[in-house]
Amino acid sequence: MKNYFNMKKSIYLAVLALAVAVSCKNETSNNSPFERKVADYALVSFKAPDLSGISDNGKEVLKLYRHAADEVDAIYWEQYFGDRQALLDGIEDPAQKTFAEINYGPWDRTSGESFVDGYGPRPAGAGFYPADMTEEEFAAWDNPDKHSPYTLIRRAPDGSLKTIWYHDAYKDHIEKIVNYLNVAADVTIKPSVRDYLLAKVEALKTDNYYESSLAWLDMDDSKMDLVIGPNEVTDDQLLGIKRSYEAYVLLKNETKTKELMQYVSRIGELQDYLPGEAEYKTFQPGTGSNIFSCDALYYAGKANAGVKVIALNLPFDADVQRDRGTRTILLQNVIEAKYNYIVYPTGLRLLDSETAEHLSRDAFFWNIVFREVAHGLGVKETVNGLGSVEDALGSTAATFEELKANTAGVLLVSKLQSHFNIRNHFFAKEDALITFFASLVRSERFGEASSLGRSSVIIYNYLLEAGAFKRKPSGQYELNLNVMEAALSDLTALVLKTQATGDRAFAEEFEAKYSKRSENYYEDNVNLRLEKIPADISLNFK
Repeated sequence: MKNYFNMKKSIYLAVLALAVAVSCKNETSNNSPFERKVADYALVSFKAPDLSGISDNGKEVLKLYRHAADEVDAIYWEQYFGDRQALLDGIEDPAQKTFAEINYGPWDRTSGESFVDGYGPRPAGAGFYPADMTEEEFAAWDNPDKHSPYTLIRRAPDGSLKTIWYHDAYKDHIEKIVNYLNVAADVTIKPSVRDYLLAKVEALKTDNYYESSLAWLDMDDSKMDLVIGPNEVTDDQLLGIKRSYEAYVLLKNETKTKELMQYVSRIGELQDYLPGEAEYKTFQPGTGSNIFSCDALYYAGKANAGVKVIALNLPFDADVQRDRGTRTILLQNVIEAKYNYIVYPTGLRLLDSETAEHLSRDAFFWNIVFREVAHGLGVKETVNGLGSVEDALGSTAATFEELKANTAGVLLVSKLQSHFNIRNHFFAKEDALITFFASLVRSERFGEASSLGRSSVIIYNYLLEAGAFKRKPSGQYELNLNVMEAALSDLTALVLKTQATGDRAFAEEFEAKYSKRSENYYEDNVNLRLEKIPADISLNFK
């Protein structure tokens, strides 16, 4: 068995090295220091999708979706940074320019530091607020619209603060998106799709997204999906309020979706599996929740910036989650690309051969499934009257949400696997934990500047402190899976309590303590770079 594994490992690494080398051929070799940075995002080309089951009307709708997504991309550049063309025109080095396009600006998303002369470190509030605005000034400002996720904060001529609604700030792009979606609504033969698109048109024009979110959840009979609009708050690291525009054009895998849907009705049971006090895990989403498996056909805006998302759980609106539920979307082709290019080779390099035998594509997929399901667990409102978890925890909310999803997700997989509830999938609890660890180490490379990267660093440091692993002189890890599972359980319970009580002071203290990458990270990163294992992927959709 070991000889077979070693042979398989050698073949895989040889094929991977060739694939990564091919992926980097798009870059002009000019001995630029940015070539290595660009190579950290392996270019993955997806073949043209199989649209044989899509009608001519449906194919036209897909084209319109992509046109709308391109306008979202333009909005996001303005929203996050400013004038895209002015930035790119000012960069002569082709590799540096490519790196700016990957990051959607002059700031490295793994560190927040500028890599273009003339720009300082990334503002905590990105482009949502005046660069000189303080939290104290914002708190003292009497304006009810300032807390909306859909307003920009700007300086008035007299120096005071003012709000601008997204639909006014990006009016020209919004009008183009609206036109594309109106035409798509006329073309589609699916009533549910038409209803969703028309509701989304109104939402984009008014920045009121409740009804369009309900219509999106009701649109469950279409082979295609479109996620479009301002969704995530992770770019707002100042106050954790403002949402970034993004778009995904998706094609549903109906067979896999049918298999996943069996877990929708089990949210209450899944809450019971989680550690901690019962009062900290009481949220029950509406009965309209669903889970889709999709192939990604196009990413735009926030979705395409830096680290690529492999799964979604939307809407984020707590009222919609309560009244109707959420949709979890697994992006199958992107998940497979990340496993093949990054997670598996990372595990091969950093684990001994006996441990690496437990790396599993299936385990990786199901860890992701339940990571997204876990976003709907715990609570959405604090139990002590401090309002929503998002409001109470402020800028730490996004990091704690990622912590909850990652730790609770792998715990659920471990528990369900031991109860034989994940059927027809041949992997064990050990596979889930070991594959999770390999993915955790590679996710540390996302950096301390993002909530996803910080959450990975926090989990790693917490497990290290608990004695869940040892790093040997060879650079390989020795894992204690029993200690790891217990530590993940303790950390999940702690995160659920912090969210439920809205303890922002503790959240800030905890994040500050555990979110600094250790010396192990830098040594691991050297080893992974020597093997030419990328930190993430860059996507080329045909």
